[in-house]
Parts: sequence; structure tokens; C-alpha cells
Amino acid sequence: MVDREGGEHDARYMRRALELAEKGWGQTAPNPMVGAVVVRDDVVVGEGFHARYGDAHAEVNALRAAGERARGSTLYVSLEPCAHVGKTPPCTGAIIAAGVSRVVAAVRDPSPVARGGVEALRAAGIDARVDVERECALEINAPFFNAHTSDRPWVVLKLAVSADGAIADLAGTQRWITGRESRAEVHRMRANADAIAVGVGTMLADDPALTVRDAPSPRVAPRRVIFDSRLRTPSAAKVVRTALDVPTIFVASRDATADRRATLERAGAEIIVANDLMDALVLLRQHDIRSLFCEGGARLAGSMLSAGVVDRLTIFRSQALIGPSRLGAFDFAPPAFEKGLSKLPIVTRRGIGDDELTIYALREVPCSPD
Repeated sequence: MVDREGGEHDARYMRRALELAEKGWGQTAPNPMVGAVVVRDDVVVGEGFHARYGDAHAEVNALRAAGERARGSTLYVSLEPCAHVGKTPPCTGAIIAAGVSRVVAAVRDPSPVARGGVEALRAAGIDARVDVERECALEINAPFFNAHTSDRPWVVLKLAVSADGAIADLAGTQRWITGRESRAEVHRMRANADAIAVGVGTMLADDPALTVRDAPSPRVAPRRVIFDSRLRTPSAAKVVRTALDVPTIFVASRDATADRRATLERAGAEIIVANDLMDALVLLRQHDIRSLFCEGGARLAGSMLSAGVVDRLTIFRSQALIGPSRLGAFDFAPPAFEKGLSKLPIVTRRGIGDDELTIYALREVPCSPD
């Protein structure tokens, strides 16, 4: 029996490879999440994913699961198989040795060192195809692709918003805007970021810990970034008291006093002095922060939206009404931004408990040339 090729048939197996890829959530960075499926005679005979940075790649795990059944099969993989020796041998060698007849990859590898797998496979007589479920493959590894083309991190801005557009109850009668399920999802999102960021207003109002708690622990705890131009965060704040346990960076201006800087540095925090927001992001990228999960507040969100540095806008919208004593989610954003939300591409929209999650794309994911 010959496996069918192309169209919805290939897309179906690639979607499964993408599902498998996400099992590496929070464990593979700075490597991408990758999944692979081995199909022979239209039957899945092996599956695998890249489980942890430094461990075997998805293709190798899938081929091991398939064993001898991999001979004459089609391998579906969410990223072009690597053709270089890194922490593991090249996947192209394992694919060729296994006797795979056909390889379908979702997207090319953006790394000039790792790419070339398609050419290596074709040179070995294997039918290799690219660009099946490409957009989905780019989306799940957006920080990885962005890192190869940009000098700043991939920025996700998260806002928890009430039904009447508030992100804070200024009267102090309602602490949580969204439900427990949404808050757990935020922790899961944090786990796949290199750093979690807030502005000083959020720090002074809420004293957040900015750690991953209600989700599986990531391989490396996200760093904490506080945009605090004058270093007003008190020494008793959780992020200061635990700065020796979780790397913590304060982004300050040149107006910050030397004594405040010295106090935070003695506590174990690092201070970055930036000229403006874009300069800060470039400096954070130089600190190996490829993905920045920003949780506001309103002033930082407005600054980021005004500067055009937000790549994904993630909104958790509840059914709660805050009333007149409130801080609006977009009070400091460009005047027409909120009205323009309906025109933005939507990456995903789904219910979470009683809330609704919508992720808007403000920029396309950069990708490698084909």
C-alpha cells in the first residue's frame, strides 16, 4: 500500500506533529519545540518530540519508536531536520539510515548553521517537501524565529480586562478580574518565556512575585524584568527579597539615583540603564532574553503599544463589571488603538472558564528564506 501524499492528508499528520511539539513547552529553549510523526501505509508507526534542551531531537525519538517500520515511511516534522552536529548528531543522518522514503517539514530552519537538511535528504534520494501548516509552525516557535532576524525580544503583552474595559479596580474592592482557570493559563504562558516583565506601577500596587507556580516548572525559571526608570521599587518587594534566587533585572533611566541602584544591586538585582524603551529591549536581547512576557500595567502597555514593539497582544476578558472607579486597559495607548482591535488578525480565541482568551497578531512571525 502506498501512502497518499499532499493536501489535507499531509496537513492532518503535520497537525499531530505540531501537537507533539508543544509537549516541550518550557523545556527546550533556546532550542525550538519540535514534533515528529512516522507514517507507513497510512498508519502512524512512531511519534516523538524534543522533550528537553540537550536531549534527542523529535525525529530521532519518532524513528526509535517506529523501529524497522520506519523503512519506506513518510516522516512529518514541524521544523526542517538539522544537518549539523550540535549537542546531538544531525537528524538527517538518522533519517537516511532509517530508510525513510519521504519527509514533510512544516518550515525551514532559520539558523544558517542548522539549515540544509532538505538538501541533504534530497541528495540521498529522499523526497523532501516543505511548507505544510507553515503558519502554525511559525507561531509556536515565534521567539526562536524572531531571534534570528531581530535585535530585540519577541514581546507578548498580556492584559486581564473586565467586561467594561478595566485592568484595575481603583476602589480596591476587586482584586482579581479574571477567574482561576485564566490565572493558571497565565502561569503556563510564563513558563515558556525567557523573562516576565511589569512596570513599576504594577510593582508598587501589587508586589507580584513574577514566578511560575500554577503550571509545570520550566527547565529554567524566567527572569524578572521591572521597568522602573527611577528605581522606586521598595527593598521589601518580593522581587528584591528573592533576587538572589531568581535573576531579576531593573530597567532604569539615567535619572535613577546611585544609592537606589546600589541598594538593589546589593540585594542581587541587575540594573540596566536605557535611553528609551527600544534601547531597553535591545539591551535585554543582549542578555539572552529572546521572549518577553509583559504583564503591564497600563502605562507600560501604552508605552509598548505606542512604540510598536508588541508582537502578540493576549487579552483575558472576564464578564465582571468594575464600574467608574477603574483604570482602563488602553488608557495610555494610542487613541485609536482599542477601536482598531477588531481589524487585527486573531491567532486564537477560546473560552477559559467563564473568561474569553483572544490573542491578536500585531506583527507576522519572521521566518527563514525558502
